[in-house]
Amino acid sequence: MISVEEAKTLLGSFNPEHKYVKSELACSEGFVLSDNVYSTINMPPFAQSAMDGYALGNGDLSPKTKYKVVDEIAAGTNIKKVLKPGECMRIFTGAPVPENCIAVVQQEWIETEKGNVILKRGVALGMHIRSPGEQVKMEELAVEKGTLITPATIGFLAMLGVRTVMVYSKPNVEIIVTGNELAAPGQSLKYGQIYESNSQMLRTALAKEGMVGKSSAVKDNLNDTKEKIEHALEFNDIVVLTGGISVGDHDYVGTALKQLGVKEVFYKVAQKPGKPIFFGTRGNKAVFALPGNPAASLTCFYEYVIPILRMSYGRKDLFLTTLRLPLAIGYTIRSLPRAQFLKAQINNGKVRILEGQSSAMLNTFALSNAQVYVRANTPIVKECELVEVHLLPQ
Repeated sequence: MISVEEAKTLLGSFNPEHKYVKSELACSEGFVLSDNVYSTINMPPFAQSAMDGYALGNGDLSPKTKYKVVDEIAAGTNIKKVLKPGECMRIFTGAPVPENCIAVVQQEWIETEKGNVILKRGVALGMHIRSPGEQVKMEELAVEKGTLITPATIGFLAMLGVRTVMVYSKPNVEIIVTGNELAAPGQSLKYGQIYESNSQMLRTALAKEGMVGKSSAVKDNLNDTKEKIEHALEFNDIVVLTGGISVGDHDYVGTALKQLGVKEVFYKVAQKPGKPIFFGTRGNKAVFALPGNPAASLTCFYEYVIPILRMSYGRKDLFLTTLRLPLAIGYTIRSLPRAQFLKAQINNGKVRILEGQSSAMLNTFALSNAQVYVRANTPIVKECELVEVHLLPQ
């Protein structure tokens, strides 16, 4: 059995096969650029006004200086205009500044008088003029390979006239739930059965990562389990199983994975919940076997599966965002020789550890927006003490 830190280090040994696809820019949010993007234009492409105001020709920029208004320039004007000394033109944000313009003064800084404007305060040379190429120059690197595309990225590239980008493909993922005791929601429960929840839960967690996962189920039978895993590996990049990974008489997942040639990277991590987690590879495909208990399964998905998902499509921020926050209320932690992930809620800059930490309990997980990570053999945590907090995807 290895530590949480050792397990997370071993995740880095995975070498996924990166695939690339051309994407419409408007549909690329949440993907990662697989190529550098260079600008084909200057941005802005012309000297541009940053304010609604007046474009000033050559002259004194001191207070009380008078300029004659000779024209008006709206955004979209495609006729070049020229200013003479002592002249000004009414101008609007985004409009091209006329030739010989030395500054743009915002309308709040002037007074009008019979076709003239008078400066109420001094104006700096070049004020409120956006120079050509101020954001990015032609042929300069606009956005670097490996950048996670956000709405702002899309907006910036659209400003440069970009319509398509090359991105890393997201992996195909299948979730396999195991167990004779599982019944589909909507069916009548027979004695000894429980409703199956892991597949919907994990597919929703996948959706938070921008992926559409498939799910299937298999009974506790070695041959059926092998057949299901083999089929999933043929058509998917990542396979995530839940249940059947412990050492009970009816736990067949570990045996099936071994017989299918899945190479173990680690099995069993000194943590609570989720000790019997398995991570392995076959070629450049990743296989996880998570505990069947729902809260343990989701904890392991957040802490171990998400990094591999993100690695597979080129992200650099593999792990959940980590903060150190003060504890809102003191919490007595049962000191264990294993690390613990505790369901928690952040509010007003503090974190509160919730009741109901059992590996089978989802009711408090449903209220959580974070997990508090507690290292092994940790004593009582006091109110306002700083603790390590992992933010859950929102």
